[in-house]
Amino acid sequence: QVQLVESGGGLVQPGGSLRLSCAASGILFSTYGMSWYRQAPGKQREMVAQIFVGGTRIYVDSVKGRFTISRDNAKNTVYLQMNSLKPEDTAAYYCNAFQTTRAYWGQGTQVTVSS
Repeated sequence: QVQLVESGGGLVQPGGSLRLSCAASGILFSTYGMSWYRQAPGKQREMVAQIFVGGTRIYVDSVKGRFTISRDNAKNTVYLQMNSLKPEDTAAYYCNAFQTTRAYWGQGTQVTVSS
């Protein structure tokens, strides 16, 4: 059974930082690309950051320079370090594991940026 379990969300003031974690089980983690997506109320889910098997990383423009995605294959975990958070970063954040023909999702963790 595949499980992706996110943690680390919460309430933070603008300008603050959070680190999200996603622990994977039931997959050969090192063979999957990993992504973080987010979905704000009334908006479509959008890809925030991806890290591929070879280590290449891509980011949506709105988080470049503020967010960093990383992975630890020994711990089957992907991280999203979020700095200089803005109110518009408020959303549910979802972990995603993907290969060419399959993908798995976590249940999401809420991030709220507010003073």
